[in-house]
Amino acid sequence: MSMNNNIPGLRHLKISKRNTRLLTAIITGLSFILPVLYPGIAFAGNLLEEPARYSPVSTTAAPIEKAVVLNTFPHDPGAFTQGLVFHQGCLYESTGLYGQSTLRKKALRTGKTVKAVRLPVQYFGEGIAILGAKIYQLTYQNETGFIYNPDTLKQIGRFKYRGEGWGLTTDGKHLIMSNGTSVITFRTPDSFSTSRIIQVRDGDKPVDGINELEFIRGEIWANIYMKNAICRISPETGKVLGWLDMNALFQKLDPKYQIDVLNGIAYDPKADRVFVTGKLWPTVFEIKKPSVK
Repeated sequence: MSMNNNIPGLRHLKISKRNTRLLTAIITGLSFILPVLYPGIAFAGNLLEEPARYSPVSTTAAPIEKAVVLNTFPHDPGAFTQGLVFHQGCLYESTGLYGQSTLRKKALRTGKTVKAVRLPVQYFGEGIAILGAKIYQLTYQNETGFIYNPDTLKQIGRFKYRGEGWGLTTDGKHLIMSNGTSVITFRTPDSFSTSRIIQVRDGDKPVDGINELEFIRGEIWANIYMKNAICRISPETGKVLGWLDMNALFQKLDPKYQIDVLNGIAYDPKADRVFVTGKLWPTVFEIKKPSVK
């Protein structure tokens, strides 16, 4: 089991000769040095103090709109959210961390878990999508995904892929996957083979760190790892269509909780509602959809 298993914000740090000294410093309480050594790493707590530091929207030419909260719902503040889907009135959530990864079916109004299954300790849960009455769940570095029955959460299959698994969504035909780079891959659900690939670009600049995904009204919406913004992406070209600045949400989070990064987007197509949350957040927010096109 990874030594950084229970340290929020260290999503991809691995044990090696290169970072053993760093991990020792963390364990002994010297984590204050890491933002200096690794500016891309955020720790639970500092995201509430200076959220604007983690926003990419100051350098974009694409339309920007600030998030407007329409409603709030309770969320398990112990859930290290990696994937979020709305289906038949419930939220389905994939959580990460080695030894703690789960797939959960949850009541939206109360936040209570209706059903849950735990992944084997060697798997770090990642993005999920529901297509053809099946839940597909990625894992981080095992190059293995799981397939479940959405009603019972019983595992009914597995699939393989190359590289890391991050976010997952569907356009109703393909499974659409991110791997933490600027690349999004469209895959066939029967074999998980590659159908096509797009690169996300904001103007002429690649957008790296594409994380959790959701397909909303003909667009791909993406969390960007370590950024307080949601990117709206053309599924045809990869062009950034616009940004949602999510900094206002951090002002509505209770500081008594260990607040980690924004992660988790779900869409209710029947009611045309968008839900967002984050790792270790106590709240799921329903937000207003952007008016910009």
